[in-house]
Amino acid sequence: MKLAIIGSGKMATALALGIVEEDVLSTNDIVASDISVDARKAFEMKTGIRCIESSSEAVDGADAVLLAVKPQSAKELVNQISLLCASKLVISIMAGIPISSLHTWFGTKRVIRTMPNTPLMVGKGATAFTCTKDVSSADKEFVRKIFGASGIVLELPEDNLDVVTALSGSGPAFVFEYVQAMVDAAVKSGLDRDTALKLTEQTVAGAAEMLKQKMGSPDELRNAVTSKGGTTAAGLAVLDRAKFRDLVREVILAAENRSRELAKGK
Repeated sequence: MKLAIIGSGKMATALALGIVEEDVLSTNDIVASDISVDARKAFEMKTGIRCIESSSEAVDGADAVLLAVKPQSAKELVNQISLLCASKLVISIMAGIPISSLHTWFGTKRVIRTMPNTPLMVGKGATAFTCTKDVSSADKEFVRKIFGASGIVLELPEDNLDVVTALSGSGPAFVFEYVQAMVDAAVKSGLDRDTALKLTEQTVAGAAEMLKQKMGSPDELRNAVTSKGGTTAAGLAVLDRAKFRDLVREVILAAENRSRELAKGK
């Protein structure tokens, strides 16, 4: 399988690195393109994969095309490569662009829309994908491999991708905001910032690992560390009074609704 990657930004670079490092494809099986000279040089230096200026040249010899450009650049890209994509597998990581648009623009029945997130850059990504009915089992397996090289991969109905965008796409930013709030609070109570950040980083990573290892549900693990009348109970009482879970629901819903608006071109 020959893969063309259109765009050479951070996500494209991270995906390419994962693909090569996990031996999904060799550097000779991949070619990338980008209009920026600096971006091309950076991509080649980090991945060892050839990156050229012409998108149409990159696509011409490929079996699959990975669209890794900004959504607002999509229509411009159509004019350059659509005639070359009719028989190819087209994979998009462009947020908010539905399969129906991709199918119309690129003239192929084999379209896979994905929603990866930025932890993919450290091999801890979460990617959901959806596809047209003409996508084969082999096509799906290929997508599972190229995204699975940098994290987990789930196939979901397209209707679910807006909430996925809110949950795992935007989710890292919500986690970073909570971490920053914890660090700031600890600093106000006397810890130096570096120490507060190290402790918070490890706390979040450790809690996530406990969940990953199926040591219990979030509620069970919370209860296990909460003693009646103890420090954890005192802190949780504040979250409860602030209706923390309702607030988080509002956060996810706001991001989900915005994703739906973007898909409609608003």
